[in-house]
Amino acid sequence: MKKLLTLLLIVLSVSGFAQVLLTNTTHTLEAVTTTASDVNYEVNFSDETTSGVGIYSISRGVITTATTTTILAAPAASTTRIIDRMSFVNVDAVDPQTILVQTDVSATNTLISISFTLAAGAQLEYLKGNGWTRYSATGDIQTNVQIFSNSGTWTKPTNFTPNAVFVKMWGAGGGGGAGASLATAVVAKGGGGGGGGVFTREFYDAGDLSSTVTVTLGAGGTAGVPGAAGAAGAAGGIGGTTSFGTYAFAFGGGGGAGGAISAAVTGGGGGGGRGAAGGSGTTTGGAGGLPTAATNGSGGQGITGAVATGTSANAEFGGAGGAGINATPTGGAVGGSSIYGGGGGGAGGSHTAVPAVVAGGAGGRANTYVAGGGASAGSDGAAPTAGGNGGAANSTQGGGGGGGGGTTVTASTAGAAGGAGGQGGGGGGGGGVGQNPGLGGGGGVGGTGYMIVTTW
Repeated sequence: MKKLLTLLLIVLSVSGFAQVLLTNTTHTLEAVTTTASDVNYEVNFSDETTSGVGIYSISRGVITTATTTTILAAPAASTTRIIDRMSFVNVDAVDPQTILVQTDVSATNTLISISFTLAAGAQLEYLKGNGWTRYSATGDIQTNVQIFSNSGTWTKPTNFTPNAVFVKMWGAGGGGGAGASLATAVVAKGGGGGGGGVFTREFYDAGDLSSTVTVTLGAGGTAGVPGAAGAAGAAGGIGGTTSFGTYAFAFGGGGGAGGAISAAVTGGGGGGGRGAAGGSGTTTGGAGGLPTAATNGSGGQGITGAVATGTSANAEFGGAGGAGINATPTGGAVGGSSIYGGGGGGAGGSHTAVPAVVAGGAGGRANTYVAGGGASAGSDGAAPTAGGNGGAANSTQGGGGGGGGGTTVTASTAGAAGGAGGQGGGGGGGGGVGQNPGLGGGGGVGGTGYMIVTTW
């Protein structure tokens, strides 16, 4: 467990700590040690002034106690201190050392950068632009992290002997449906939200994998396209499958239904499951991908899309269900959320027969089991706005669902588009209703797949 925790810290450092700057005369770089084992450190840095002049320098020292040590002083006025390289070596023959590297901004404000544990004789090195690499006492690199924001090829490391490979992957989110265009004084619906993509994690013996593996990230489900003036909107597309060669697959979410020009239900897209993609919404919610759960689910169950607000369309590892709209529309139809998978998209804004505005809903979030709370719905009125885009995945969570687009009752005005789902399986938001001859808003495109492969 201790080894795994150390590994996870390195994963975070690679994705979020590849540039260190001291930009103020009160900013210093510190190392906080927790034991008395000796640590040698070296910091290579460059000072750049407002005139563009760069001066290269080195700061070296030894830490021998459990204390907070300033390893690099603050820069002079009008100077940016750029850290090019840092190296920490635990020179103790027996005891490990845990070190916290932080930027000290003021007496009451520090920005924690990274904490790591070094075994006796081990070294950790930071390089600007690349992040951190940990070495064993014999100089072997002990971990390798490859992050895929686009399709590519995973290559088994050759500069050390790999023992295990941990793969985290997300299928793509479904696209949001387009909103309708109000033809006469009838009910008109916004588009349903797309379902979220499933999260899959696999742990392999490195020897069971080939030297290279093709990484394919699922394409986000296509955005629903507005119909003609006075017509219904089109449904969003199903999100694509993310794959790690033939070893593992993560399926995408279903598309949200297009908004109708009647009191028909607008179904949200189903979430992707461990065994299949989610279905697209129709006059019911799209079925969740296998193994399917009709309401809040656990494990890799894909959640069936909602026909209203997605309060029961939440998932654990599966993709969340997209928001739908009841036959009689009610406001704030939010997308479902998923603890690990992608969040569902929010529904677009609708009209009653009066006509009167019925607001759309927010997208679902990742890293929670409570619907909504993600990307905001667009505003309604004479100049409606698009829904917000869902947040992107990282090493801790999947992509968020896009918010539903705003609607209008102003003559000859178009509805607004739904927000895009965040990369890592977020479902796209549904588009809002337009006032004929204004068109409905387009759906938001689903978030593409995402993958992190860690070897040690």
